[in-house]
Amino acid sequence: MPSIIAHYFPKLTAEQLSKFEQLVPLYTEWNEKINVISRQDIENLTERHVLHSLAIACVVGFSPNAKIMDLGTGGGFPGIPLAIFYPETQFTLVDATGKKIRVVEEVALALGLTNVTAIHARVEELKMIGQYDFVLSRGVAPLDKLLFWGRKFLKKKHIHALPNGIIALKGGDLRPEINALPGKGGNYTDVFPIREFFSEQFFEEKYVVYVQG
Repeated sequence: MPSIIAHYFPKLTAEQLSKFEQLVPLYTEWNEKINVISRQDIENLTERHVLHSLAIACVVGFSPNAKIMDLGTGGGFPGIPLAIFYPETQFTLVDATGKKIRVVEEVALALGLTNVTAIHARVEELKMIGQYDFVLSRGVAPLDKLLFWGRKFLKKKHIHALPNGIIALKGGDLRPEINALPGKGGNYTDVFPIREFFSEQFFEEKYVVYVQG
């Protein structure tokens, strides 16, 4: 019986699938020491965190020489699963909580993810740490705040079919957030229902939202 990850992404290598399989025991062990994921979610980690993160890979394929920032990564989502999925792309994972960044560092080390850099910092105080093709986020803040915080980190030069910008995992009614964006968001956003990629009930009313930077 193939895993849910292998089911949706049959072209993954054996090494990648092995790393995805290691995520559950790694996070279960670390969650007992440092509570970074709720008990209910740790029991559904593969679907609610790993697969959810990989919905972004269904929207944009990151180039091998791309640089991606995960803002407010928590315990490493969506950054860690995407770093496994795109081993030649560089990921910088940022969070204000030191214990969560420690988990990110330890998980990345255990998996041998040399394309992950973890930074402990509040987003409001984050200094210029480089330029990125995309800034990712999962349930951290409204879109207008994400755009305000993330825009300064975006590269001017585009190397993907999708212009550089913000990519956020969101749920529920997105209209208020989109309407709060500059220019009311209409010309700057695209919304991708995750149910079009994954059939699980959990993904009803969950979306990948793109905001051009």
